[in-house]
Amino acid sequence: MISVVSLLRAAWIAGTLPIVIASIPSPKLNAFHELIIGFARRGKIMQSSSKKFSVPQKFFCHFYILAVVWTTFLLVATSLYAHRTAPTFSEPVLYSSIASHLTGVSHELSLHKSHSSLRDNNYKIWKSVFLLLLMETQVLGRLFESIYVFKYSPAARMHIFGYLTGLFFYTAAPLSLCCTYASEVFRFVAKLFAEFVVKGKERMQVTEFDLWGHVNLLMHLKWYVWFGAALFSWGWIHQRRCHAILGSLRDNDEKVDDYAIPHGDWFEYVSSPHYLAEIVIYGGLVVASGFSDITIWLLFGFVVANLVFAAAETQRWYIRKFDNYPRNRYAVIPFVY
Repeated sequence: MISVVSLLRAAWIAGTLPIVIASIPSPKLNAFHELIIGFARRGKIMQSSSKKFSVPQKFFCHFYILAVVWTTFLLVATSLYAHRTAPTFSEPVLYSSIASHLTGVSHELSLHKSHSSLRDNNYKIWKSVFLLLLMETQVLGRLFESIYVFKYSPAARMHIFGYLTGLFFYTAAPLSLCCTYASEVFRFVAKLFAEFVVKGKERMQVTEFDLWGHVNLLMHLKWYVWFGAALFSWGWIHQRRCHAILGSLRDNDEKVDDYAIPHGDWFEYVSSPHYLAEIVIYGGLVVASGFSDITIWLLFGFVVANLVFAAAETQRWYIRKFDNYPRNRYAVIPFVY
């Protein structure tokens, strides 16, 4: 049976490769490039002639509603699973000391290896919980912005393929952060549900949830997890600022072509700083994961390929639209691209 991990990795590769191929500057690939651009266009860069297979851009909020519901479910389910199966990942020093006196050094080494493996497994489960906490912060912020910050023009559209891609992304991205244990977590939740149906709420096994104990566990995560969280927070803050700048440019959401050159924060360096911030955010998740999860690396690769590709088109649109557009601005990566 194909695992969740294998399916996710195949999906990220399948989503990234066409974008990478379309980004190759070759005349032979111009038709393919235009095809992918057509799928990716939305809002101001979508031509009126391309609006046949499209949906309103305000449907962006659908992505974040789905993301909040799905990420919250995964966070709660994985937390409960961790609470039941991995209550700690600290070193069982006392047990090892007693074992060494009673059973000898050889058996102690065997026990130590077994406990070390269990401890590492428990640690990875709680690390997944922490990554989902970061993702929850991101999707809640994006949902808030889609409702209260962005003022979408009634004429703004996005291609139906882009809409479906967004739904896929916000289903697969949170799952990628906990995919190693996803099958076990789903079986655990199914077992709890079956127990609830058979026994009822009153006869269910009640396990006390020690919130501060779990916070203490998360505080003992390794340094790279917190460095990744800091990088995530840096990108998150700047994305909020850049989105606020973009939202403030449209004073009247009834105007179709009411566009202006954005200024401030990372807009002084690149044309799509909100995309740059998103790359930083998902880069923070890679760092927090410990650089060792291939699925999260593939997720990051998709984010980078997709946003760099979209940023290049946005840059071209700005230059065509405004004669006085700052020529020293890069598309998305400062001083590079």
